[in-house]
Amino acid sequence: MTKFIDKLGTKMLFFDGAMGTILQSKGLQPGEIPELWNMTHTDTILEIHKSYLAAGCDIIKANTFGANPFKMKDTGYSCEEIVSKGIEIAKEAVLQSKKDAYVALDIGSVGKLLKPLGELEFEDAYEAFKVICVAGEKAGADLILIETVSDTYEIKAAVLAAKENTKLPIIVTMIFDEGGKLLTGADIFAATAMLEGLRVDAIGFNCGLGPVQMQKLLPELHRVCSLPIVMNPNAGLPVVVDGQTMFNVNPEEFALVMKEIALSGASILGGCCGTTPEHIKATIELCKDIKPLEVMDKGLSVISSYSHAVELNNRPKIIGERINPTGKSRFKQALRDNDLEYILKEALAQQDNGAHILDVNVGLPEIDEVSMMERTITGIQSIIDLPLQIDTSDITAMEKAMRIYNGKPLINSVNGKQESMNAVFPLVAKYGGMVVCLTLDETGIPETAQGRIDIAKKIVSEASKYGISKKDLVMDTLAMTISTGQENSDITLDALDYIRHKMEIHTVLGVSNISFGLPQRENINTAFFTIALARGLSAGIINPGSEAMMNAYNAYCAINGSDEQCIGYINRYSAVAQQTSNIKQSGQVSLFDAVVKGLSESAYTAAKELLKKKEPLTLIDEDLIPALDKVGQGFENKTLFLPQLLMSAEAAKAGFDAIKEVLAKKGTTSSSKGTIIVATVKGDIHDIGKNIVKVLLENYSFHVIDLGKDVSPELIVETALEHNVKLIGLSALMTTTVANMEITIKQIKTAIPDCKVMVGGAVLTQTYADMIGADFYSKDAMGSIRYANELFEV
Repeated sequence: MTKFIDKLGTKMLFFDGAMGTILQSKGLQPGEIPELWNMTHTDTILEIHKSYLAAGCDIIKANTFGANPFKMKDTGYSCEEIVSKGIEIAKEAVLQSKKDAYVALDIGSVGKLLKPLGELEFEDAYEAFKVICVAGEKAGADLILIETVSDTYEIKAAVLAAKENTKLPIIVTMIFDEGGKLLTGADIFAATAMLEGLRVDAIGFNCGLGPVQMQKLLPELHRVCSLPIVMNPNAGLPVVVDGQTMFNVNPEEFALVMKEIALSGASILGGCCGTTPEHIKATIELCKDIKPLEVMDKGLSVISSYSHAVELNNRPKIIGERINPTGKSRFKQALRDNDLEYILKEALAQQDNGAHILDVNVGLPEIDEVSMMERTITGIQSIIDLPLQIDTSDITAMEKAMRIYNGKPLINSVNGKQESMNAVFPLVAKYGGMVVCLTLDETGIPETAQGRIDIAKKIVSEASKYGISKKDLVMDTLAMTISTGQENSDITLDALDYIRHKMEIHTVLGVSNISFGLPQRENINTAFFTIALARGLSAGIINPGSEAMMNAYNAYCAINGSDEQCIGYINRYSAVAQQTSNIKQSGQVSLFDAVVKGLSESAYTAAKELLKKKEPLTLIDEDLIPALDKVGQGFENKTLFLPQLLMSAEAAKAGFDAIKEVLAKKGTTSSSKGTIIVATVKGDIHDIGKNIVKVLLENYSFHVIDLGKDVSPELIVETALEHNVKLIGLSALMTTTVANMEITIKQIKTAIPDCKVMVGGAVLTQTYADMIGADFYSKDAMGSIRYANELFEV
């Protein structure tokens, strides 16, 4: 049989459809774990697989989606047993069908947020996925499908576990909302950039949306993706019929949209929740003879953070240089003192001043650079969504940073020395990233432009041996100070011009190097920066706090046309924009700004200071709550994302801690607006959404009783009666467990008619929430806060 990887992208391939919703129709009870049916209802699983193979699919997903070590912990079976049995049944179905079909090890989310947003360590997530991957390959899986994951960081842990422990092809499909965002904020371009950097074999969407909604997101994926595209939508959006979750797009309607999707660039089609063998059969009949659009390298030079991508293109980019100890005594002291808050303020100031990318260099001989780099990368990514440039000559620190970085980073740097290329290029090939290439080698820095060009060509050739194309290289032709030779400027710029325009490779410079040893350096820097931009500089490493440099940058973008209609230039110098950054290294950050920016230490310090002149309740009303409201508004407007929302909540908590200390000294306690229960419904182990809501409710002065996950309706009712609770928040993420939400609501309403119930979760919609009797549906955490505030308003 032809290897799966050889068919990928060359002909239309077809996944099967849903497993969970079909199992429900065959007697799977709400909250029952579907993967256990591998052991208890083997024949049923076998027959479902065979029905999809009879419908004509090429790939069947083993019944292993939720089989992870966390979920299997108290089931009486190990994760390995469940995975192995799932693969075994699927392979038997293929054997009995006598069809050339492939078995996918199906891997879903472990149901926990990774640190710093949640409690799960990145490497613990990796180890959980490793167990699944090793068992799946050993049992005979043909490929790995990582699906229905809504956090790029968890996806990265899963992909690395698959890459490092198996030789199987890897497909990743993600669950985006209708606006094209993952739960933790990534847009399609950012997620694609990271996954292509990690060298997965195909990318796409599944679950969450029906075919019509998913089709609307396809053009953006096709625009940025250089890999085969997978589309596995639900059979529409969920509704409740007689207590069961149903999907109402029939096979013919489904297939018609899937044909349009195939013609628009997807080459692997299948289904998710609600789809049946009939849906897949109808899709195959309409699409099997379609020749897939050619998979083309889009040639984009891109890095990404957890939320968005930054592309090197006609509009130059600013790389902030301030997180670097070179020539900065205060920064060096911060590194020695482990003063992460100082570094975070530097990062925020550069973001406020217009940086697109932040350089991160924490190398000092007397500190543990590996540990400090890890803390700094994690800390910055907790509160800022700019992509980062990992800047280090320590290969161990470089690899650690690349491993835990959430996105596709810029790496600074490699050079033309064979030793350097041997060390850095394997890391870029493994973890993904663009890499800054210094045009020097064993002979030093060439004194001619041609010498630097020759080294650039050598680096390009060596990179290609690792599968690294020139779109992921950024050449630094090395600005040398003109104080030791005025020809240095021309040498740098001539090499830069040739590399950018003749070799068609992007360029970067550490601009301020040009003026070492001269007075009034900013004058030289600004003039050189402007000339370099005109000669083809793609990104300048500069101080975004330098008004002269940023003026030059904004003027250049207006002149070269990359600032369309000069909108950016006009906005920068409009009356509204005549403000400097709120984050300054000299002086204290206000409590409001500390909360908005997610600076916990500063929030605590500012609150302690304010409490000398403000009453606690006044401080809450005038400073803390307005700051949280501003962040919440940004989250709802999609200008801020989940990590920033949670870090702001943590900063507010630090402010409240200061208040509690003052109240404790006075012998009083802070008052609560009211008591709210939150719980994930019976059978569901996913507590991501519930935990987010809990944190925010507590910051808005509610007392929250968190009953955890997999909570029975009886315990929820009993707790509500005991504490006279008037609002309960229920969460469910899985189609197979959301039916328990309706059961729980009915019991609550019977026992406590005046108790309100708010609901949320990936599979829910407003229509669905109305049908199951919920009082309020929220698509995000801030909606829950608004409802609670309204309900408890006196």
